[in-house]
Amino acid sequence: MTAAAETVDDPVQRKHDEKRAIGVACGAHALHDGYTDLIYVMLPIWQAEFGLGYAALGAMKSVFSGALAFFQIPSGFLAERYGTPIVLALGTALAGVGYILAGFSHGFPLLVGALLVGGLGASTQHPLASSLIAHAFSGKRSLKALGTYNFAGDIGKMVVPVAASLLFLILPWREAVALLGLIGLLAAVAIYILIPRFRYHSVAAEKTTGTEGGARQVRRTDFPLLLSVGVIDSATRMAFLTFLPFVLTAKGAGIQTVGVALTLVFAGGAVGKLVCAYIGARIGAVATVWLTETFTAVAIAAILPLSLEGALVLLPIVGIALNGTSSVLYGSVPELVEPSKRQRAFGIFYTGTIGAGAVSPFLYGLLGDAAGIPTTLLVVAGVVLLTLPITLALRPALKNIAA
Repeated sequence: MTAAAETVDDPVQRKHDEKRAIGVACGAHALHDGYTDLIYVMLPIWQAEFGLGYAALGAMKSVFSGALAFFQIPSGFLAERYGTPIVLALGTALAGVGYILAGFSHGFPLLVGALLVGGLGASTQHPLASSLIAHAFSGKRSLKALGTYNFAGDIGKMVVPVAASLLFLILPWREAVALLGLIGLLAAVAIYILIPRFRYHSVAAEKTTGTEGGARQVRRTDFPLLLSVGVIDSATRMAFLTFLPFVLTAKGAGIQTVGVALTLVFAGGAVGKLVCAYIGARIGAVATVWLTETFTAVAIAAILPLSLEGALVLLPIVGIALNGTSSVLYGSVPELVEPSKRQRAFGIFYTGTIGAGAVSPFLYGLLGDAAGIPTTLLVVAGVVLLTLPITLALRPALKNIAA
């Protein structure tokens, strides 16, 4: 195919590629996030099997999460050099191989190695799948598509661990885990076959680079400002989830009630990731961030004086606002970087937000030791409001997805 043919805008081909792009991205997100949360199901099994202490269990989770977080940026560079289809497919296969190796592991070192392999494979999904959707969709449609993609990850977090639990009823854990890993290999083949090879200039690219009349130019400060909002938002979310059980326990909640409460937050969060993306496309990204972050701050402060029953009623709504902001932020990334840099931009963005979520419970925990949990949560609620003036500075840059 000639270069001229590759740049022709074919509406029929574009529509077909859009469907395949969102299908591949959502499927990859569901599987990879499911693999990530499957570790929580496996930790008690591995503790009993290998006689591990809690420090060793924590180290195993850190190996997987650390590899996933810190190799996202290199994954973006690899995709720029070799192409998204091959890198995303190989990453998915590698994530599956990690669990296959885990099924054959007969000691702690081998198990850690298997998790390292799985984490390396999982690192490809966020930056590449997000960039795939950003290439296929533009403006408000990109925000909605990325919200759907974000929601798909939560579906995977529920489905894969449940599937593992059911497999454990009929298979030993080794065979069950290896079987789940095999699904990753099959998914890798499907991804490589189905992922669209774009043969036209996307509308998103034209708008971002200013090739259409009147389109804006990318400012160097835009992406760092958005990243700072994402860092604060992620830090707030992880800190709140870390300390919420202690707040509820102080109100008289038992272990079962705390579990129900967290489920309510997670369920609200899954809904929020989808709903807030559509709200953002309707009223604008900046207005949506103001709405969700303001409500998050007010709700965190309101939970402290509420009764246990009142807190439980509020938690699903808190989950919507707490997680919903992320869809708007992820959906805004394509508007703030040049198309050729989107894969590395998503890698940087996910690394920054995941890293902030990992560090914030420790930092806020130091404050909790010094000042108590109620004071710490009030500080958390105050810090999240810092996102508001930052998003105002982004208003001109996000006009493409403003109402």
